[in-house]
Order: sequence, then C-alpha cells, then structure tokens
Amino acid sequence: MTVSYKKLWKLLIDKNMKKKDLRAVTGISTTTLAKLGKDENVSTDILAKICRALECDVGDIMEMVNDKSEN
Repeated sequence: MTVSYKKLWKLLIDKNMKKKDLRAVTGISTTTLAKLGKDENVSTDILAKICRALECDVGDIMEMVNDKSEN
C-alpha cells in the first residue's frame, strides 16, 4: 500500500489556496512539499502541521491506496 495526498490537493482547491499558501501557513519546506507532490512519505509532525493549519483531520488530506503491483 502507498500513500496518496490527492485529498490534500482537493482541499487546497476547496479553500482557494495554492501550494505556496500552504507552505506559508505551515512553515514546511519546498522539499517536503515536493515529497507530498510525489506521494512520498512525510513525518507525522508535518501531517499534524498541515491538519492544524487547514483545521482538518489526517484522513481529510491523505489516504492509503493499493499498489498497482500488488494486484
């Protein structure tokens, strides 16, 4: 199983925010933002910062999906 942050990008659209706005309110680095964009793992501290800034739960910004190779 892999992680997907598609929910995060949809939530940003719904809140009329850009990725740079997310960086500004959370203080996350461009490297971390790139990891999110590539659906790579980030620390729970980062996820918690994002959830606090967007006033949401971790399930609102990410989900676990089956790897295509596992089918």
